[in-house]
Amino acid sequence: MKKQICLLIILIAAGTSFIRAQSSAIPSEISLAFRAGNADKLSEYLNSTVELVILDKEDFYKKSVAETILKDFFRNHQTLEFIIKHQGGKNDAHYAIGNLKTRNGNFRVYFLIKRVDSKPLIHQLRIEKDESGSN
Repeated sequence: MKKQICLLIILIAAGTSFIRAQSSAIPSEISLAFRAGNADKLSEYLNSTVELVILDKEDFYKKSVAETILKDFFRNHQTLEFIIKHQGGKNDAHYAIGNLKTRNGNFRVYFLIKRVDSKPLIHQLRIEKDESGSN
């Protein structure tokens, strides 16, 4: 009986840890939006002001301006593949680093997500040319 209770406690603890880890993960819709080159869908996850670094554009932009910049980027760089290589964070801030392969070259993508009113929103987004050739 003691073994069964110990096993039950371990399973509950493991399940709670798994649920906590899942709730803190990067929303899959963000990866799908990058994979599809869909700026409209990606903009649903932009904060009202975003620190954006995309090629020669680097500044804090209002959401609508950031969306236009993203649309221009995806129009000029048709997406072939997007893979998140690393992600992490704690509490209400999480980040991801990914590789974006396009018809016009490969890019390294970094973004920081923070929860605002329990909704995950992108506060920082960087898309930089990947010269390493390791995409």
